[in-house]
This record gives sequence, structure tokens and C-alpha cells, in this order.
Amino acid sequence: MIDDPGEPVEPAGPEALEPAQPGEPERPVEPAAPAAPEVKFHTLSFTGVGSEYFKIWIVNLALSIVTLGVYSAWAKVRRLQYFYRHTRLAGAGFDYHANPIALLKGRIVGLILFGLYSATGYVDWRVAAGIFLGLAIVMPWLLGRSLRFRFHNSSYRGLRFRFHGTTGQAYWIFLAFPIFTFLSLFTLGPMWHHRLKRYQFSNAAFGTSRFTLRTEVGDFYITYVFAVFLFVCLFAMVVVAFVLAGIVAAVASGPSTAPSTPPELQITPAFIAMMVVAGALYAFAIIAVQAVVTARIHNACWNQTRTEHHRFESQLSAWKLFGIQYTNFLATIFTLGLFRPFAQVRLVRYVAETLTVVGAAGFDVYGAAEAEDVTAVGEETAELFDFDIAF
Repeated sequence: MIDDPGEPVEPAGPEALEPAQPGEPERPVEPAAPAAPEVKFHTLSFTGVGSEYFKIWIVNLALSIVTLGVYSAWAKVRRLQYFYRHTRLAGAGFDYHANPIALLKGRIVGLILFGLYSATGYVDWRVAAGIFLGLAIVMPWLLGRSLRFRFHNSSYRGLRFRFHGTTGQAYWIFLAFPIFTFLSLFTLGPMWHHRLKRYQFSNAAFGTSRFTLRTEVGDFYITYVFAVFLFVCLFAMVVVAFVLAGIVAAVASGPSTAPSTPPELQITPAFIAMMVVAGALYAFAIIAVQAVVTARIHNACWNQTRTEHHRFESQLSAWKLFGIQYTNFLATIFTLGLFRPFAQVRLVRYVAETLTVVGAAGFDVYGAAEAEDVTAVGEETAELFDFDIAF
């Protein structure tokens, strides 16, 4: 190999200037150590706009109402495709591929199961017990299929995600652990949440590369203990606000002309103001606790997640998350729900911008896995029963 004559080469040391003595073998030249590959940081971004998504949202809402809910499957696909395709990583977007017909079939099955659940309050207790038992037996399987369906229909750079969770793991997470948590008077709640996240992350894969999660259960217990303490403090403020509202109402009602009968409650502007303040404080407490738990668990999981070639860094701030969620809540209330699409865009944009993918390799190193057929029954049933098991 001939060195570039335009770039002088520095000697390795004084001994390099000394020629070999006659009769001595020439010293071997040590090869230069290969340069370490450059580590690159790729932060997610969301390019969606609230006014743009509002048009999709209002059309979805109108058509779902006109078609008595039949269009809701197509509405869900349009919604998820908008958020997936506007979430960008290293210059490329994600995509969602679910077939609306498959979602509609799954939604019909979910409605049947939800109808059975709703009927438990109107039938004999033995029939209700049988319905609950049947739902307990089938729901873990459906929830496991829900995760598989969502991952299977998600892609990045044309490469599908996968979920390898087994049926046995689903029954352990969604049936056995909830029972143990209830019997332990909910002291196992943080551990259940930890096992649920481990089930989600460690069974996920991008192509043929599996994710791994190494977060500790202690992080979950610390988070929940702090959340309980915070809720107690904030709830005390709510109680004080309600007491003050009662005092204001009692003073405003004035003395009673009939001592034997209780005074009638008078709805005065001061009373209404105090009740509004109390309600706002209650929402403040709930959203604050939710933001703390969400931010700490989100960071604890993603910061300990790895793939074969990359790791993740999450910097979700509980304070910023609370500010966005609380202002979204107030704006949605004051606009009678019309701010909801703008609220969703604000939240997704912030969460995306706090997650970074770190690694020296490019994203073309991931190989595709064999395709598999999955049904939409699980995901639609999970949505009807209001289980949030999003990745």
C-alpha cells in the first residue's frame, strides 16, 4: 500500500527512526487499529398538522354516525395511517396496512362479547358467573392476538414488525397475574405492570431482529409509590375546595325560616365558581398522576430496550407531558370536543420528539421475516373493552 505523498506521516516514536542493524531481522510493521464506527442519533419526528388531521377526524366521525358505526373500521385505518405515515425516523415514515374488512369482522365479534358482558347485570347470577368465566377464558387469547395483529400490520421502510408472544404468556399476563394482584390487595400491581411491559417489548421484533428489555421492577414500585403520594396530596386540595364550596353555598342560602326543615341549596355564581375550581383541581390531580406514571414508565422501558443493532433513549418529561395533557383537556371541554384532533396531534408530536434511536449501523441491516396470517378479532375486542396495550 502506497501512502499519499501529500499527507506527511508522523513517526510512531523515536525507535521508528532507527534503521535495523546489519544482521538483525526487520521489525514487523503493526497494522493500524480500525477506526470505531460512528455512532448516529436518529430522533423521531411527527410532521402531522392539527388542521389537516381535523378534516380526516370530522369526516370519519360524520360517516361513522351516518353508517351506524359500520364506517368506524375504515375510520380507524385512516386515522392510524395518518399518524404512522407522519411519524418519521431517519428520513422515512412508518405505515399501517390493516384491511378495514378484517377490522369490521373483528369489531362484530367484539360487539357480541361486549354485549354478553353488558348483559351480566340483567340475568341470574349463575348465568352472569358463566359469562364472566367465559370472558376470562377467551380474553387473554384475544389480547395476545391483538398485539400480534397490530405489529403484523405495522412497518418501517417496507419491513414489517412482528410479535412472538405465546398463548401461555398471554394467559399468565392477562389472567393469572391480575388474580394474584387482586389477592395481594394490589401490592403486586407494579410487578404486574412490569411483566406486562416485558411481555410487550421482549416479544417484539423488527423483521428478524428481536427487541430486549432489561428494566428493573424496582423502577415500577418507586414510580407507583411516588404517584400514590402525589395523588393523596393533590386529592387533599380537591377536598378542601369542595368544603369551601359547601361553606359558600351555606352562607349564600341565608338563615332558614323553618328550623325543622333543612335550608334549600341556592345555586349562586360563587357556588358555581367554587365547583368549577374543585372540578378543575380534581382533573388536575388525575392528569398529573397519570403524566408522572406515564413519563417514568415510558423512559424506564425505552432506555433499557435494545435491538441487535440499536438502542433507544427516551427523555419524556412528566411536567411537559402534564402541561400538554391538561391544556388539551381544558381546550377539549371548552370547544365541546372539537379540539380533540388538535390535542392528539400535540401529544403525538411531543412523545415522538423525545425518543431517539442510537447505533452505528443503518436500518438496512435488518432482514425480513416470513409473513404470517393474523386476525383482527383481538385488536377490536381489546378496543371495545377499553384495554390500552399499545407498544
